[in-house]
Amino acid sequence: MSISGSVKAFEQAQSLIPGGVNSPVRAFGSVGGTPIFIAEGKGAYLTDIDGNRYVDYVQSWGPLIFGHRDESIENAVIEAVKHGLSFGAPTQAESDLAQLVISMFDSIEKIRFVSSGTEAVMSAIRLARGFTNRDDIVKFVGCYHGHSDSLLVQAGSGAATFGNPSSPGVPADFTKHTLLATYNDIESVKKCFNDSKNIACVIIEPIAGNMGLVPADKEFLHELRELCDANGTLLIFDEVMSGFRATLHGAESITGVKPDIVTLGKVIGGGMPVGAFGARAEIMAKLSPEGPVYQAGTLSGNPVAMAAGLAAITKLKKNAEVISVLNERAKRLVEGMQQEASACGITMQIDTRGSMFGFFFNEKPVKNFADACSSDAKLFAKFHSMMLSKGFYFACSLYETGFISTATTDEMIEDTIKASAEVFKEIKNNG
Repeated sequence: MSISGSVKAFEQAQSLIPGGVNSPVRAFGSVGGTPIFIAEGKGAYLTDIDGNRYVDYVQSWGPLIFGHRDESIENAVIEAVKHGLSFGAPTQAESDLAQLVISMFDSIEKIRFVSSGTEAVMSAIRLARGFTNRDDIVKFVGCYHGHSDSLLVQAGSGAATFGNPSSPGVPADFTKHTLLATYNDIESVKKCFNDSKNIACVIIEPIAGNMGLVPADKEFLHELRELCDANGTLLIFDEVMSGFRATLHGAESITGVKPDIVTLGKVIGGGMPVGAFGARAEIMAKLSPEGPVYQAGTLSGNPVAMAAGLAAITKLKKNAEVISVLNERAKRLVEGMQQEASACGITMQIDTRGSMFGFFFNEKPVKNFADACSSDAKLFAKFHSMMLSKGFYFACSLYETGFISTATTDEMIEDTIKASAEVFKEIKNNG
């Protein structure tokens, strides 16, 4: 397999764009090699500029639940474009998509659309602070909520400590109100509440997809809900990645825990840049222009993105059985790879939620970010590179989740498992 075109394209990109990429996760830095430059996506496949074709288990990092270039979504976008790209004024499509999403989430009575997941989370936290008149927030190590300043923090020496910036350019004053806790560890959250009586919100990925796929324990989420209620703190579920991917009705429908605010993205854009945050009417009433908490965006709710999202969610709601079908395929994929790895003396930890899947080369189950970091990164890099050379495109980081689309067939799953068997045998024989 030649990737000379991608090599040349990456060399050019590096002279024009920092690191040659516009999103760092595309850089292949953790797995080595050159990023593959894509020419086309169709169904479950990607084709690079050298003409190589790959079964795509990234699906644009989640939004393409019906695969690349789904006809109904593509037609909706084309029709919308014919009437204009953006107006800076309301359209009926905004209300139609809002009504559809609200009908599927018990915790959402009103919703505001934005243009990205980062923007949705940033706005949701501002709203929580405005609603509670408090400044501090709690986040969990390993949960990624976008690159806004107050969320770019790393753990200190304790399990629950005020965060320090994890990126140059972020003043310490911006993160001094961010406390860090350990995922699936309620005692670490209690320490945060002991440290501060000024906590506006706790934000969590109830199905974490940014430390690999690591779902929160139900008992932990129930205890988290009780702790927030006891302290007058809002609970935010970040479902930018898991919303409509893990389940049609949000993590609340499978955990029994109802959040105060939900952030969404990915699937509700059908492949277009979209984010959203929603809550009960009492909370959303604080948002401008109805209330004093300011939030705005010229391209928020733009007609092309709304058309794509409306087509995607409408199709998903009409075909609700899709989630369970995709979950069976995801299970078959990771269970099959796990069996082949085990046959070669390699231990894999696996999990699925709906059409999301994850795996770690780890001796122990992964419950938090520290567990994820103890996984064998070198083995993952080898696996990724060798699978890519065989035509299977997985996320280029062991801390990312994989995705199944409706275009991913049972035959593709079996081919992937067979290829993984060859890879594991080669790794076993060559070290």
